[in-house]
Amino acid sequence: MASELINSIGKVAYRLVESLGYHGRMFMDATYWAFRPPSEIDNILKQIEEVGLKSLPVVLITAAFTGMVLALQSWSAFARFKAESLVGTVVALSMTRELGPVFAGLMVSGRVGASIAAELGTMKVTEQIDAMYTLAANPVKYLVVPRILATTIVMPILVIFGDLIGIVGGYFVSVKILGGNPVVYINKTYQYLELDDIYIGLLKAAVFGFLIALISCSQGFKTEGGAEGVGKSTTRAVVFSAMSVLISDYFLTALLF
Repeated sequence: MASELINSIGKVAYRLVESLGYHGRMFMDATYWAFRPPSEIDNILKQIEEVGLKSLPVVLITAAFTGMVLALQSWSAFARFKAESLVGTVVALSMTRELGPVFAGLMVSGRVGASIAAELGTMKVTEQIDAMYTLAANPVKYLVVPRILATTIVMPILVIFGDLIGIVGGYFVSVKILGGNPVVYINKTYQYLELDDIYIGLLKAAVFGFLIALISCSQGFKTEGGAEGVGKSTTRAVVFSAMSVLISDYFLTALLF
C-alpha cells in the first residue's frame, strides 16, 4: 500500500517536472524566434483581432455583473455601519486591483486558451506542423510567437474596458436601484483610487495573457491521438491556464502590493 502511494506520488512529480520543462523550452524557443526576422506583424494583428474583439463581449458582461454584485454585497454589509458611501471605493479598488484582471483572465483562458489548443492540436495530429518543419518554416515563429504576443498585448486592453464597465455596473446598482447619492459614489470612486492600483492590475493582466497563450500553445503542440487527443489537450489547456491565472495572481499580489 505504501509503495503504491509512493509510486503514484513519484509519477505525478515526474509528469509535473516534465511538463514544466516542456513549457520552459517552449518559452525559450518563442523568445528566440520573436526577435528573428522577418516580422510577423500581419499575423500578430490578426491574432489581436481574434483574441481581443471576440473576447470583448464576454469580458464586458462578466465585469458588469461582477461590479453589480460587489455593489449589492458591499451596500448590504456597509449598511450595518452606516457606511454606504464607501461602496464606490470598494467597487473601484476591487475591480482595478483584483477582480477585473482575474475574471478577464479566466474568461480568456476558457475562450482563447481552448481555441488555441484545439487549432494547434488539430494541426499537430494532421501533421501540418511536421510539414512546416519539412518546408524549413519554423512553426514556433509562425504559430506560437504571434499568439503569445497578441494575447499579452490584448489582455490589459480588455481589463481597461472591464474595469470601466464594472464600476459603471456598481454605480447602476448603488444609485439607480438602491437609491445612493450619485455625487458621493463618483467622488468616493476616485478619492482612494491611485494610479498604481490601475498599473499593477494591467501588469497582472499582461502576465495572465502571456501564461494563457504559452500554456495553450504548448498543449496544442503536445497533442497526440487524433480527435480524442485534441479534446484532451483542449481540456488541459483550459484547466492549466485557469490554474496559472489564480496561482500567479497570489504571487503577483504578494510581490507588488
